[in-house]
Amino acid sequence: MPNDSQLISGRSAFLRLLIDEGVTHLFGNPGTTELPIMHALPDHPELTYVLGLQESVVVAMADGFSRASGQLVACNVHVAPGLGNAMGALFNARFTGTPLILTAGQQEQGHGLTEPMLYNPLTPMAEPLVKWAVEVSRLEDLPRIVRRAAKIATTPPTGPVFISLPGDILNDESSIDLGESTRVDARTRPSDEALAALAERLTAARSPAIVASDELVSADALAEAADFAEALEAPVYQQSIPYGSHFLSEHRCYMGGLTRDQKQVRNLLARHDLLVMLGGDGLRMSVWSETDPLPEGMRVIHIGQLDWEMGKNFPVEMAVRADLKETLRALTPLLGDASEVIFADNWSAKRDRLTESLERDAASQRPINPDYLMLRVARALPDHAIVVNEGLTAGAKLPDLLPYRDRYSYHGLASGGIGWGIAAAVGVQLANPTRPVCAVIGDGSAMYSFQALWTAAHLKLPMTYVIPNNGGYRILKQRLLAFHGNDQFIGMDLEDPAIDFVSLAKSLGVTAEKVSEPDQIEPALARALANPGPNLIEVIVDGSVGH
Repeated sequence: MPNDSQLISGRSAFLRLLIDEGVTHLFGNPGTTELPIMHALPDHPELTYVLGLQESVVVAMADGFSRASGQLVACNVHVAPGLGNAMGALFNARFTGTPLILTAGQQEQGHGLTEPMLYNPLTPMAEPLVKWAVEVSRLEDLPRIVRRAAKIATTPPTGPVFISLPGDILNDESSIDLGESTRVDARTRPSDEALAALAERLTAARSPAIVASDELVSADALAEAADFAEALEAPVYQQSIPYGSHFLSEHRCYMGGLTRDQKQVRNLLARHDLLVMLGGDGLRMSVWSETDPLPEGMRVIHIGQLDWEMGKNFPVEMAVRADLKETLRALTPLLGDASEVIFADNWSAKRDRLTESLERDAASQRPINPDYLMLRVARALPDHAIVVNEGLTAGAKLPDLLPYRDRYSYHGLASGGIGWGIAAAVGVQLANPTRPVCAVIGDGSAMYSFQALWTAAHLKLPMTYVIPNNGGYRILKQRLLAFHGNDQFIGMDLEDPAIDFVSLAKSLGVTAEKVSEPDQIEPALARALANPGPNLIEVIVDGSVGH
């Protein structure tokens, strides 16, 4: 962008700055304070505006777009209530380090002092969940703020930022310098001395294991991680929260994902003498246990950009803050020639056994076994499909049946805050228009953000939603029974009346059908994948809870 000053309105300057920073889509739900932006949009056709019908939906769509493309993304919400609505989705974006510029219109400066309707200071609301929060107080500062926000959001550890945009700033005009974009190249590798020390320690281990995290996705280092595992002759486990394509599933060293059962993880890792953490918090758990997932005396090497996670919950023998792709490129040759080791019980072997078991024992079950449904989904999808999974219990086996083939092929719930997936899938499809997207969304999760289907229909997106309907919050029933021995499931059933997802979807312009028989699954998926618009398949699945 030219560096010369020019007379320009705040609203046009804001949009031009986003475009120059590489933003292609602005996700939003406008209100009166955002009308200056809407007024300027026709003059900036390079920027596609994507309308969502509630602010949490808007942020989740933007989050999905960025996670499926690696791009900086922007979304705009409406004053304090809109920012409040968006906070749950912003919480999710924080967990995945999504480079997101979130903005909200604000009352004109001075007018806020009178405490008008919808007013509240915005930056204190956003600050706990973003890397930086600021309100623009002069039009002349707008370029510096947007440029800084983009730089902060995209610099590892990446994450969302927030800008409050008062109406008078957007409507003001001035001759301002729009400046230029800055990107920090953080693709660093360790020193030669550190690499030599790492190689010496790794080759000295008798039985090392690797934990693969989401940082391998953001670093585009799946191939390098596979080469590293072969050279180290080490099994690879996915981090305990499987929210991305963190390793190539069909690689011979891949063993599958760690669970969030502390005792189970501890017993699994106890056979190893060294744990290599490739980024992130690979052992994040859900509920408390008196058992630590890391075996006593286990030595740990941690490599990545997220230094907050290093030594956070357990001691680390060697902590190296560096880019995973560049580090593994330099480190792997120091380990010697790659081996042809094949782990007998790797992911592929486990998938084959699970598939055989489901075909034998679950193919004729009624109501439909949710694990069998996942098998049929995995088989129906083409190799280049992308899956979004927020089926907390019904979709639990999907990562065990569907291989991760590239870094953007799978997206799951990262933070545990449900309602993300049904909207995020819209952003995922927008980011990958040539790849079919299938979203598996539990019935409870779907009801948090169901209005996202309107956007999918409005944009005529060729995507498919699969809603496993078990009639309640099955995960809560399972935990109430397991933790408290109580099978009185108060407030956990979605019945009387039952939710008709097919009718809901049709009311929002989405082609929909209901499946209740196992032999109906495959034809329904075939019809949906052949349809050029959005589809929803409601599948009645078994919601029973074992005693």
